[in-house]
Amino acid sequence: MRFRVLLAALLLPLALAACGTPRVLELSQAPKGDIAGTVQLFVATTREASAQPVYFSGERGPQLSFARLDITVPRSHKSGELELPDSGPGDPSKHFAATYIQKLELAPVVSDVRKELQRRPPSQRDVLIFIHGYNTNFADAAYRFAQIVFDSGFKGVPVLFTWPSRGELLAYPYDRESALYSRDFLERNLRAIARDLGASRMDILAHSMGTFLTMETLRQAAIRGDGTFGGKLRDVILAAPDLDLDVFKTQMREIKRPVTVFVSADDRALAFSRRFAGDKTRLGAVSSKDTETIVALEKLGARLIDLSEISSGDSLNHAKFASSPKVVQLIGERLRQDKGIGFAGPQFGDRLGDIAGGLAGTVGSTVGLVVGAPITILSGGMR
Repeated sequence: MRFRVLLAALLLPLALAACGTPRVLELSQAPKGDIAGTVQLFVATTREASAQPVYFSGERGPQLSFARLDITVPRSHKSGELELPDSGPGDPSKHFAATYIQKLELAPVVSDVRKELQRRPPSQRDVLIFIHGYNTNFADAAYRFAQIVFDSGFKGVPVLFTWPSRGELLAYPYDRESALYSRDFLERNLRAIARDLGASRMDILAHSMGTFLTMETLRQAAIRGDGTFGGKLRDVILAAPDLDLDVFKTQMREIKRPVTVFVSADDRALAFSRRFAGDKTRLGAVSSKDTETIVALEKLGARLIDLSEISSGDSLNHAKFASSPKVVQLIGERLRQDKGIGFAGPQFGDRLGDIAGGLAGTVGSTVGLVVGAPITILSGGMR
């Protein structure tokens, strides 16, 4: 009881900014002509199957389950925003709306994803895997990923890997254990994508506690002897990672590959996590003042990009990677290139906007040429 009281006190700042009613996927009829487009997502999940409109709960399932869903984007949508109703099914002319969902067995989902990849030109046969964070239920994860896919302009096949977060503020310890529970499942899913689907490459975008699951999975895959998944794994992007710095360093020593990390010193959610985790700095809250830490991380292959000066509609400053139009565009541009965000050239403290001058970029140039934003490269040019 004392633990829950303490946890509640620590979580109070987050609770003030949180939504009270868990979101579900109530299907809507999408009127043609009133939407900007439809995002088709494929889902792999370690959540326990549930009846609609929940579909997949916050409890742990005994095996991977699969689904396909369509989410429409309203014509009035503004990049970086996630327009959702306060309750009930959304109006597709005003909100992101789920218009189709089907639970699938393994063989049908493999067949469907393979077909989706094959109908694309070779340059677009990519798979983007999104791994959400703490306090996120199935519906929240699906809507957020649909917004990221649409705003980034990603042209490949998006796959949502959703793990058993209960979507409750007081369930932080349960969520962390659920992330650990999902490691083997995520590794098997990544191997299947690399081996069975005909994808040219795959990229991972992970957020918050989902970065812990991602790094643990990549670490054990490297220990098994194939951390590149047959050479198919290209980019690993960690957004606002809820990761202990010391733990991250041990993970990086095993995986031996570059990762891109979006950090923000004003992340209020990670400030809570730090207090809950013994006052240990979280990777996603590294500041540009932490020069020794930045140098050490860069030597291990981490490419840090500071979003501290970026403003967004996220009151906790924890989802800037998706809620800032310029950052989500940056991610989309990276996924269209093969050179990586951690390029040589700009030095510590350089601003992408200052370097870019707001001009359009080309392959091999800095992604800052695309976004012209006050984003600071903390590492990547320090060779």
